Formats: sequence, structure tokens, C-alpha cells
Amino acid sequence: MEPEITIRECVSVKELGECVAVQREIFALPEVEISPVRHFVVTRGAGGFTLGAFADDDLIGFVLSVPAFSGNKKFFYSHMTAVKREFQSHGVGAQLKWAQRAEALARGVDHIKWTFQPTQARNAYFNLEKLGAVVRDYQPNFYGTDYSTLHKQGGNLGIDSDRLFAEWNLTSEKVIALSKGENFAEKGSIVRTIEIPNDWNTLVENDPEAAIAEQKRIKTEFQTAFAEGLIAKGFERSQSDPKFLLFEE
Repeated sequence: MEPEITIRECVSVKELGECVAVQREIFALPEVEISPVRHFVVTRGAGGFTLGAFADDDLIGFVLSVPAFSGNKKFFYSHMTAVKREFQSHGVGAQLKWAQRAEALARGVDHIKWTFQPTQARNAYFNLEKLGAVVRDYQPNFYGTDYSTLHKQGGNLGIDSDRLFAEWNLTSEKVIALSKGENFAEKGSIVRTIEIPNDWNTLVENDPEAAIAEQKRIKTEFQTAFAEGLIAKGFERSQSDPKFLLFEE
């Protein structure tokens, strides 16, 4: 019998400490890169929030929302979303994101941003097709050289942490429809596609030099497309050639 999943804000130091433990388990970062309890506490004090997913009162995942602004526009920066491995592929991540949307709107904020790897097909599909986010910004080596690949290559070869910025307009027609479980047909025509590897992690593991070459190609294609005013609004899944779908603004 599947446990009942509930979503609520984590407010106590104990609960926020459990978020740190989940973060440590899932992201496998060096300890210096782990966000401590103090970060979660300060974020809450500054107007942000951490939503936790609980199964039988046990924390199994969380999403951290950091208050942010650009000029006069306020938004939340979704810094981390993590779900314990045994609960992945059960819709917990989606529950957390839709709860994050509801909480942001309740606080008078209608935009959320976050980063994700351009080469991870599963995340791309989830962000663009399931949540309705769009992408118009590619940031090369955003967090610095990837620790895990650098370690595996004996410190000689690491993969740059290139990232796409997901922009989630919480009140867009598409997002509203998806939030209700409705289908949405994208307006306009696809004017370009950008293919990515179907299994990026295996490519990095088996042939890091080929992975770096692929990353450079993908970066060039995205930067060219964005410079021309195109925007990624969709993603097509495929076992052979998954691809981002780009439209005119």
C-alpha cells in the first residue's frame, strides 16, 4: 500500500535539518557545497519558504524557494528540489512544484526561476512539458566545474556546469491549464530543434571527451537561437534523439 503523501512548509530547525540530510543523500556534493540548516533558516526569515513532502510523517523530499528580485520585479528562485530515491518516479516532485506554485501565488508572486542541465532529457521534459516553464537563457559553467566528473577523471578532466534557466510564469495560459491536469496545444510553429543525448550520464561515464564535444555543440546552438530571439517552449522525448522545441517569441 502506497503511503499517503502530504505537502507542508518546513518551519522547525529539526525539519530543515532533515532537508539537509535529503540534500546530502541525493546530490552527493562535497560537504563544502551542502547548504546548511542556517541557509534554510535565513531563507525563511528573508521571506522564502521550504515545502516538504512527508510520507507517514517522514520527510521524503523538499523544494527550497529563495526570495529574489530583478529591478522592480519580484520572484522566487527555486534553488533545490530533491526527492529520496525510493520515492522518485512516483509524482512527488510534481506535487512539490505545484504546491510551490500555489504558495508563491498566495504570497503575491507570479514567477519562479530555476536552473537545470541542458543535457538531462528527463528534467527538460518535466520542466517544459509537465510544468509549462520556458527557456530563453543559457549560462555556461554556471556553478563551476562539476565535482563528480573531475574526481572520476583524476582531476584532469571535468564537465562544465552549463545550465538553462527555467522561467515559470505561474499565471500563463499554459501553466494554468497544466495545473488543472488539462492538455495544452502550443501556439505557433516549431522553427528549430536542438537535440541532446538520450543518456547523458552514460556518455559522461564512458567517453567524457565526447560528452564535452556534445556540450559545446549544444551550447553553441542554444546561444545562437537565443541571440536570434527564439525561445524553448517544448521538449520531445525519444529513445534516439530527444530534442528541445524552439519557437519565435
